[in-house]
Amino acid sequence: MINKIEVNWKGEMLFESVAPEGNVMIDAAEDVGGQGKGLRPKAMMLTSLAGCTAMDVASLLKKMRAEVADFKIEVEANLTDENPKYYDKVKVIYKFYDKSFQKDKIEKSVNLSVERYCGVFAMFRKFSDISHEIQYIEQ
Repeated sequence: MINKIEVNWKGEMLFESVAPEGNVMIDAAEDVGGQGKGLRPKAMMLTSLAGCTAMDVASLLKKMRAEVADFKIEVEANLTDENPKYYDKVKVIYKFYDKSFQKDKIEKSVNLSVERYCGVFAMFRKFSDISHEIQYIEQ
């Protein structure tokens, strides 16, 4: 299957990424000529990682009847100092919020995403030391 996007220059360092599903603005940092009008490319990579695994987990929790009140994903990534700069260490933190948890099903859903379903997670494994952690927050 071939996926295709198009990136259109909007002036300065601002670009619009056009995909069949929608559009996203991309911009550089202000210190290199950007205007702060869009996500930076590396931030988009982390967003893609979090979004991919989040969708897996949401779907799996529903199928397993283990839904929670809320969940969030944080991604912490270490950017190398030398050019080309890339993320060499990445940690995905899953935060689940509820009064009680079906921890076995939550852990199974996260592990299925990490090990089997999330293609972006698999891509990150090719260039970074990637790990994950699950946190339960009672509310």
